[in-house]
Parts: sequence; structure tokens; C-alpha cells
Amino acid sequence: MIAAHTPVQRPRDARLLIVDASGRIRHSARDAFVGLLNPHDLAIANDAATLPASLHGRHAPSGAVVEVRLAGRPSLALEFERASARPRQSGSERVAAEAGRSLLTADVHRFVAVVFGAGDFRTRTEDRPLPPKLAPGDRLELGPLSATVESLLDHPRLVSLRFDGAARDIWAGLATHGRPIQYAHVPAPLALWDVWTPIAAMPVAFEPPSAGFVLDWASIRAMHRRGVAFATLTLAAGISSTGDPDLDRRLPFDEPYRIPASTAAAIHEARRQRGRIVAIGTTVVRALEHAAGRDGVVPPGEGVANQRLGPASELRVVDAILSGTHEPDSSHYQLLRAFADDVTLADATAALEASGYRTHEFGDSVFVERRNRVVRQVAA
Repeated sequence: MIAAHTPVQRPRDARLLIVDASGRIRHSARDAFVGLLNPHDLAIANDAATLPASLHGRHAPSGAVVEVRLAGRPSLALEFERASARPRQSGSERVAAEAGRSLLTADVHRFVAVVFGAGDFRTRTEDRPLPPKLAPGDRLELGPLSATVESLLDHPRLVSLRFDGAARDIWAGLATHGRPIQYAHVPAPLALWDVWTPIAAMPVAFEPPSAGFVLDWASIRAMHRRGVAFATLTLAAGISSTGDPDLDRRLPFDEPYRIPASTAAAIHEARRQRGRIVAIGTTVVRALEHAAGRDGVVPPGEGVANQRLGPASELRVVDAILSGTHEPDSSHYQLLRAFADDVTLADATAALEASGYRTHEFGDSVFVERRNRVVRQVAA
């Protein structure tokens, strides 16, 4: 496969490799993916917006240059900061102030982060130097932001960070100083809008849930015309590479998620109508399969996906996945092994290679149906 090096979310020549439940492989234009969905199916996408999670600065104790890549968070718990109503405001001004309250994430102060030494995305992640020796209590000066190393997480690059200051100041610092996490296969600096999907909502992802790049409002309208339901959930998608093989084997890190009541109800209705649950991206699979009970029922609410899905996993909810193309040594590929056997996936990889499919976040896509799918009947 060829690394996609141009940050175009929906190129006109994007392709789709289809693997059905019997293991049959065929090729299609990616923009025809809605035609693979049946009436009463439910497509679910991750609506997380991507943070500017790459922060350059220095390690205060040594003065060494560092890059911090935010990579994890404890939860998606929310808090509100209300605009202050001044005593002499008119009634309409007070209403406007109330309407202008800002939604903040309660955990904006604490993150898991991967820290590199000097350099940037133009150097392959695998070739990036280690940071200076870090210790709990070390301060990192990151442009307008200041963060403290709370603890080391069993690797020289992996730490728990606490940002100093008020939440609104941290948001402002991320917005003005942060950049999207980026890798060397895309040569030009990414803008934030390059990594936001068309359905992006709460900014909690560290890298884009890029399977959602396939979506636009025309495709969502086409689903509705076809009798296909569409819903969303939110999962804080983590990073895809740390540059260190040992650390990469821990991926994906734990990822908090939220499943709305409307999405849980839509899953129940699709099952009642004997439709399929189609995940747009591996992050959706992780959230749904983590939340599901033994009976496959998905409740609404929050959780933290900490499982590693693979060939031994029993999928209780998801029947098919639309995803990017992935190399066999990636955690995303390991998740696909829950949908298809190794022989079928090897054949699919060979077909991707032979046809020059593009990989990584701006690449082409695959659609994989779960082998031996059993339709679960539920009560009305």
C-alpha cells in the first residue's frame, strides 16, 4: 500500500475494498458505500472533534526542547462555566450572558502524554529522540501553557501530565499553540480543519476518527432515503503511533466514550427490525463492544474502553465495519481480526497491495462484514 500524503478527506478517486461475510473480495468506488447498506441497517460514527494535541516547548529543569503529544484522558465528564451576569445588565443582556456559557471538559487539566526530544513531524516518529530524563514534579513550558509531570508510566516517553491554570486558559493555550498530531508521510503542516470530520462535535480526540472522513451531508441524506438509520457516539480517539515498538504494543490506550440514549435506542430498533449495526471506524467498535452486556444490549452512558479486540473476541453488537486500510502490525488491523479470519484478511491485504490502495488517515477504505453473523432478535 502507498501512504496517502495529501490531506484531502474525500478525494474523488477514493476506493473501497469490500470483504463480505463469506470472505469474497471485490473493489468499489468509496463514495458508493451507502449502496452496501440495507433498509433497517444502522450506521454509527464517532463525532469526536480532534484536539490540537501536539505542543512544542521546553523541559524547564534541563532547558531541553521537547514535543508533547497528548494521548489519553480519564473521562468525558462535563462541566459548565457560566458567563457572569453583571448587576446592571438588562434582562436581555442577562439572557445573552446565560446563553453564552461555555462548555468545558472537566478533565482538561490531566492527560496521558507521549514526550519526544527535539524535532517535529518531518522526522519519522521511529527516529525521534527520547526526551530528557523526566521526573515527577518536572515542569514543561509549552508556549502559553505550563504543565507538571505527575508520574512516569513505565516508559521514558510516557507520562501523566497536569496543566496549570483555569480550564478556559488551557483551552485558549491549546487553540493558539497546539497543532494537530502529524506524521512524516504528510509533508505539509496540517491545519485543524484537515483533521475534523464533517460531523465533529466535542473536541476530545487526540487524532482524528478518520473513518468518518468518508461522510458528508449528501451521504447521510442518501442513507435516510435508503431507509438506513444514522447515529453517533463520542470516543476520545487516541494516537496511532508512539515511535517505540514496545510502547506501540500497548496501543490503543484506554479511551473514554459516551453513548447517547438516542443511539442506544437506535441500536435496539435496528435489532428489532433485523438490521445490521455498521460501525464507521474502529473507535465505534471499541465503544459499543465495551458497553454491551452479554446479551448484546448497549446501554446509554459513559465508560472507558480498555479492551483489546482481536481474533479471540466475540462481537456482540457490530455486524460490519467501514474503516481505513491498515498494515498488519497495527492495532487497527488486529481489531479487524474479530470480523474476518486470517486467511481472508491476508487475501484482502494482498488485494490492497496489488491494486495500490492508499493507507493512513487520508487513504482509501475497507468494508468488512462479520463472519458467521447471527441475527439477534429482541423484544419490541
